Amino acid sequence: MFATFEAVVTDIRLESRVSGRARWQIALDRTLFSAAAQTGVLEAVAPSGARLEVPVLGVVEEDGVIWHVADKPLTEGTAIAGRLGA
Repeated sequence: MFATFEAVVTDIRLESRVSGRARWQIALDRTLFSAAAQTGVLEAVAPSGARLEVPVLGVVEEDGVIWHVADKPLTEGTAIAGRLGA
């Protein structure tokens, strides 16, 4: 069984861009991710109704904020369902 939670995107920033591929860091208002639980999925529903699944590739902690590293961006204010693990 996977640990799940609901949250809202509070901030997003570009981590890197190499050969046209971007990696993003996404902050949430709450999370179950930590240094011990670094991978999982953030799921959101686009305004069109399409479901978007964003794999979390790792986490970075900075000044008490957990940043979720992903290769897809999510807009600030987006409600997500998070799931730890593969």
